Amino acid sequence: MSDNNSFEPYETLHKFSLLWEKQINDFINLLKNNKEFIKMSHNGTNLHSSYLESLKKNQEALASVLNLPTKNDVTNVANLTLQAETKMKALEEQICELQESVNSQNKEIETVVEVSKEIIKLTKQLKTELVKTKKEIVETKSLHAELQELKFELLKLNDFKQEFQTLKELINDKKAEEPVLTNTVSGE
Repeated sequence: MSDNNSFEPYETLHKFSLLWEKQINDFINLLKNNKEFIKMSHNGTNLHSSYLESLKKNQEALASVLNLPTKNDVTNVANLTLQAETKMKALEEQICELQESVNSQNKEIETVVEVSKEIIKLTKQLKTELVKTKKEIVETKSLHAELQELKFELLKLNDFKQEFQTLKELINDKKAEEPVLTNTVSGE
């Protein structure tokens, strides 16, 4: 007999909760069909929303007087923080790109400087060679002038030689024409 009369609290609780659920559902169905209750709940909802709105305004006013952040302030700060982080990331990327650009331009400048040094070195060499060449040109001109003088003197000597040759020929011709004197006496 004790087996039949055993108390099971979970089963009793389950039966009791099913009974309550049925009664609440019946009550909600009755209220749902009642127009006066719907109007009253609508008015109550409107009153409650206006009360919440005025409470929200009062909280904001009190928070501004006490210099406390509101929920909107925290939301705005969170949004601004996210925007600032995205902008910081974009700026970091731009800075990295600028650093790479500056590094590449520095390398280009270094190559230009090296080329400029080589050009300056070549220019100095060309300048020294130009000075040497100018000296050689001056020496060449003076040698040319001396050669011209020698040429002129050679021409004079050639003229003198020709005159001397003609004089020699004349002398030889006169010797051939003159009678040779012998030691014979005429009249003996």
